[in-house]
Amino acid sequence: MLYSFLKRVVAVLFWLGRVKVEGKENFPSDGAVILAGNHVGFWDPIVVAAFVERQIHYMAKEELFEHILLAKLLYKLNAFPVKRGSADRKAMKTALKILEEEKVLGIFPEGTRSKTGELSKPQHGIAMLVLKGKAPVVPVAFIGTNKIFPWSWFSPVEVKIGSPVTYDEYYDSKLSTSLLEEVSRDIMDKISILRSS
Repeated sequence: MLYSFLKRVVAVLFWLGRVKVEGKENFPSDGAVILAGNHVGFWDPIVVAAFVERQIHYMAKEELFEHILLAKLLYKLNAFPVKRGSADRKAMKTALKILEEEKVLGIFPEGTRSKTGELSKPQHGIAMLVLKGKAPVVPVAFIGTNKIFPWSWFSPVEVKIGSPVTYDEYYDSKLSTSLLEEVSRDIMDKISILRSS
């Protein structure tokens, strides 16, 4: 499969580049999981996919799917489109189906890359998926992946994978803006702690 082949290739490249990955043992070996990370560079979804054993199904901005060849490649690599800045019901349905099938869903709560490298305010979509999908969240911090090609020879490139977090106390709660805000912010706080640890 293309995903497995490219995973091995990029894993070797990142190993040669001395990319540091911490916490691989924290990632669940089975069951539905939401991987949530900060977004600072193009390499974010690629570098974590290279070192996590399970295949990740990523939400990707729909603009990437406007190019036919790129769209075909992205679909083969388990990505699916999402309309940013709006409630994309189709993308939400696809994401929930992935969790229903006990697979790994990858998402960037901020919704777009941070130009400054600092954490931005999260969108409520991450909380919606957590509460409707009833899946644990694995926070991931990306550091230094905003370079054209991440080589740790020149400056640190790190990926820190945290322990799974569950929000089961909220699963049966009525969804509200305040609840979505609380859960989304808590996930970003977990990512922030990883970045500074």
